[in-house]
Amino acid sequence: MDALQFVAALLDTVPLASESGADELSEPAQLSRLLAAWKYSGRHDGDARELAEVRAARDRLRALWALDRDAAVDEVNAILAQARALPRLVRHDDEDWHIHATSPEAPLAERILVEAAMAFVDVIRADATERLRTCAADDCEGSFLDLSKNASRLYCSARCGNRVAARAHRARAADAG
Repeated sequence: MDALQFVAALLDTVPLASESGADELSEPAQLSRLLAAWKYSGRHDGDARELAEVRAARDRLRALWALDRDAAVDEVNAILAQARALPRLVRHDDEDWHIHATSPEAPLAERILVEAAMAFVDVIRADATERLRTCAADDCEGSFLDLSKNASRLYCSARCGNRVAARAHRARAADAG
């Protein structure tokens, strides 16, 4: 679950999904803050090359997030094969046993892709890809994991839901007036 929540946070750094409306992954310091906030372990070079690789991984994961279940299988398998992923149980820092499928010294973008792919394996096996959502607001591309009981969440945040509701209210008022 944490891996998918991290992926959603990473995806939400693009301009149409970010709180600021800007690309929130445009400099290495922003990437460092994101990694620190999510307690991302392993190698982190903090340079422009790594940032470019993570931005490319973000684009690939945005595309994966939107795929249907069967198409997602092909992309997940491709990511795992490219990295020659070898799943194993590890325990580090404050974390109990969990799965890693790359070395902590592997490039950051590769580790992000593989950890995301491993999380997608569980989503696909549970036939729950419909819970990987993109905000229904027409001016937002926010990504979120719908954990609501009946899988009915439409918006990435209350802010987007409120904005859409306010627009609909104003439109109804204008039509009535």
